[in-house]
Amino acid sequence: MTESGERAPQDREDPGGGPADVHPGGGDAADGHAADGQPGGQQLAGGLPAGGRPGGGHRTNDPLAQLAHLADQVAAGRTAVVKVADTVVPAWRRRTRGEKRWPVTVSIVVAIALQMLLSDSLTKPLPHYLLPVLEAGLGIGLLVANPVRIERRGPVVRVASLVLIMLISAANAVSAVVLVRAILEASKQTSSAGPLLASGASIWATNVIAFALWYWEFDRGGPIPRAEGARPHPDFMFPQMASPELAPPNWEPYFVDYLYLSFTNATAFSPTDVMPLARWAKMAMAVQSGIALLVGVLVIARAVNIL
Repeated sequence: MTESGERAPQDREDPGGGPADVHPGGGDAADGHAADGQPGGQQLAGGLPAGGRPGGGHRTNDPLAQLAHLADQVAAGRTAVVKVADTVVPAWRRRTRGEKRWPVTVSIVVAIALQMLLSDSLTKPLPHYLLPVLEAGLGIGLLVANPVRIERRGPVVRVASLVLIMLISAANAVSAVVLVRAILEASKQTSSAGPLLASGASIWATNVIAFALWYWEFDRGGPIPRAEGARPHPDFMFPQMASPELAPPNWEPYFVDYLYLSFTNATAFSPTDVMPLARWAKMAMAVQSGIALLVGVLVIARAVNIL
């Protein structure tokens, strides 16, 4: 005790009321902590750091602190496991069942019917029923191979599907070229507004179906590789892929989505909500927009001139 009655700086009182022994490292001899109960790192009354000597000495490990730290790590690990378990992989990135066949079949039937409704003058030099008959035969073969869902695909089926799309596209391209030429030459077959608009609408709608089939057949390798989740990098970025939280976990692109993509590209002449990522997709959309723009502008302009 000093003359003023105060304790010396080294004299501290333990919880029991008696003076506490000061550990040479700056903490209590019992637990290696500072006198105020805080871990090492704070200064004691004598001005020494909690590590002991001014240069910093060895610090005694606290079993309770280590146990608490271990508990925190275990809790963090369990939280991470729960988060991973709660994460649902979207359907377009994992293996799923093949999509239903009927939307594709209906679209092919509509394209064939539109081609058959065209006049003979728009199918020259090919016979009027040649390509529609070939397309119908290939369509029946594909329907037999996958009657309900598109889940079986071999080299023969793949080639048959591509040939069918090529025939539809070629027949429609021939009709579009003949129609544009007839409009530019002001031939008799374009002298009536009604048949002209009907022919233009038929070619435009067939163009939409044909390019929808191309997009559907080549995006991430086709419907079978998409169902198997074999290719993670998409050729088209749908809104549900960019914002999966806005779509159900079982969403994946089907033919109807590609038909919508083709329709909006043919009407807006540019991408709308679906963005092309692959170069072939960009070029295909550019060609489709050019065909739709050419046919639409010429047909409408000629019909307005007639009226």
